[in-house]
Amino acid sequence: MRRRALLVLAALALAALGYQLFLRERSLAPHLIPTRAVAEIGAGSGAVGVSGEGAVLSWRVAPREPALPRLALPRPPPSGELTGTALQQARVLGAAPGALRPYLKASRYGQGGVVVELNSGIELRFGDDSAALRKWRAAAAILADPSVTALDYVELSAPARPAIGGSGHLLPPLP
Repeated sequence: MRRRALLVLAALALAALGYQLFLRERSLAPHLIPTRAVAEIGAGSGAVGVSGEGAVLSWRVAPREPALPRLALPRPPPSGELTGTALQQARVLGAAPGALRPYLKASRYGQGGVVVELNSGIELRFGDDSAALRKWRAAAAILADPSVTALDYVELSAPARPAIGGSGHLLPPLP
């Protein structure tokens, strides 16, 4: 009986020591994850930012160069969260690679799904927001292809087989 009590006390002591060494520091350390605006709703001093998860940010977007792409909404939703097609647009814009962000002008939801317009007028047609990272990689590969000099759109709904069309818009200049 006494041996069993000593084993229980030893197990409790090891558990307390393990907590102190491994869990306490990790569980009590605060971690701040800043929310980045990926789009804006509105214009001028009334514009508000939107996160890639669809949250309407409570602060105004600071004027910056380049501007954030605009979502075609007349005003932010009262709930503070995007839903439906606007949420799909925010998710697609949130997945955009940093190198392409300066070239993004606006987003809208058309018959074929999410469309992101570049400053040069080229449309990136995503379909839905699934596989957004893969679709952005496909778009970046096409836009970086030196044999492509002008186009109107990039169809990305099947990222393994992107398609291009038109020749009315020049590719944006490299940074």
